[in-house]
Amino acid sequence: MNRIIALQVIALLAMSSCSQTKITWVATSPTEQWKIQNILTKKSMPGTPDAIIELNKPQQAIEGFGTCFNELGWISLNRLSTKDRESIMQELFAPGVGANFTICRMPVGANDFSRHWYSYDETDSDFEMKNFSIANDLETLIPFIKNALKYNPSLRLWASPWSPPTWMKYNHHYAAHSVLGNSNFQSEEWGMDMRGINNGLSQDKEGKEGTDMFIQEEKYFSAYALYFTRFIEAYRQQKINIEMVMPQNEFNSAQVFPSCTWKAAGLARFISYLGPQMQQLGVNVFFGTMERADTKLVDTILTDPQSSSFVKGVGFQWAGKGAISIIHRKYPDLILYQSEQECGNGKNDWKYCVYTWSLMKHYLINGANAYMYWNTSLKQGGISTWGWMQNSLVSVDTLNKTYKYNYEYYLMKHLSHFVKPDAKLLQTSGAFDNLLAFMNPDGSVVVVIQNESEADKELLIKVGNQTLNPLLKANSFNTFLIND
Repeated sequence: MNRIIALQVIALLAMSSCSQTKITWVATSPTEQWKIQNILTKKSMPGTPDAIIELNKPQQAIEGFGTCFNELGWISLNRLSTKDRESIMQELFAPGVGANFTICRMPVGANDFSRHWYSYDETDSDFEMKNFSIANDLETLIPFIKNALKYNPSLRLWASPWSPPTWMKYNHHYAAHSVLGNSNFQSEEWGMDMRGINNGLSQDKEGKEGTDMFIQEEKYFSAYALYFTRFIEAYRQQKINIEMVMPQNEFNSAQVFPSCTWKAAGLARFISYLGPQMQQLGVNVFFGTMERADTKLVDTILTDPQSSSFVKGVGFQWAGKGAISIIHRKYPDLILYQSEQECGNGKNDWKYCVYTWSLMKHYLINGANAYMYWNTSLKQGGISTWGWMQNSLVSVDTLNKTYKYNYEYYLMKHLSHFVKPDAKLLQTSGAFDNLLAFMNPDGSVVVVIQNESEADKELLIKVGNQTLNPLLKANSFNTFLIND
């Protein structure tokens, strides 16, 4: 029996004896992941519900959940047998099977989980992009994305660069910072080990937050906008459609890996060049990615008379989470993405999974329309080319050619498997608030709950005319799918 049929059977068996309501209940704990729970019966009982799902108070639409395509992810998956790799890709992307990912991110050129630095045109002063080439991506990113599209042809894609070509930057280097000024830097907390890593950038050419590293001249703005156009067109020739771009990943952060700092005003100026070219291609432009809790940076773009008309949304990540609630209130019609899951330290432990849940709640409750994980797959230990160990949905043991799904994968799946594109976040009330709720376009309701305590917890959850009375296992995540 395949997984889709099995879930359908479980849903039918989970029908209350006194009602035609169908309820599916799945739980994940540190010891058991994605465990189908016993039949949940409907109970009508006195007493105040611990939580009420307000079906008549829909919030923002949810465009979807997803992950990121990067080179080291594809390399790790290809250390497995073809059968195992395809099983993972089906689990991640095939509708109705596993994670149901529907919207994903990719880099424009190199990112920190690339094999090495590269851009699509490193020919100095090639303003006409005569030497533009995506040859590097034909080896890694393109097969990765095409493999995902094989399982979900409707998968949506958006892209952002980590650095422009080096000749477009004042320091003529892909990085914005030397190796933290210390060739023996280590940090256990963040899983960073810079010993022996040397990006070749001298400290006198480092960038700084609040400065423009991109050359602020018209011919460079025009060339960079053309660079984006060539990127979109080249991928379309590969039958890959990219529907949205953001102009710069973490534009405030001077990093030892590919990066480029900009002033918000500099990005506004560039968007005035980028916007018309993307508009002609039917590609949206978002502002981002925002990694600071400074709403004035967003205001700079949205109040600029030239750039504002082209900006359809904003992407937030890391400390940018501190700005999303204010921006959502100030610009309620603006599309907001959580553009990158905070990446952990390579341990992939339950503690970080719980932290990820707090991030998901924060972003979604404060207006995010989509939520993206970062590393899809990494070799065990998850270390980048530039020495940063990070978490991933899948870890690959390259020695034994085996793999495992990590805790954060199951947490993502607790939402993405059940919450369909165009679902609406639902407002909730009551004393218990460690939950999220959604209504799908078909009217089904999804409730995701964490029991963070070390003891089992019984709850009364009111969902319309239904009252759920589950006994949640200690230290667990639980999803309820309710179909009338």
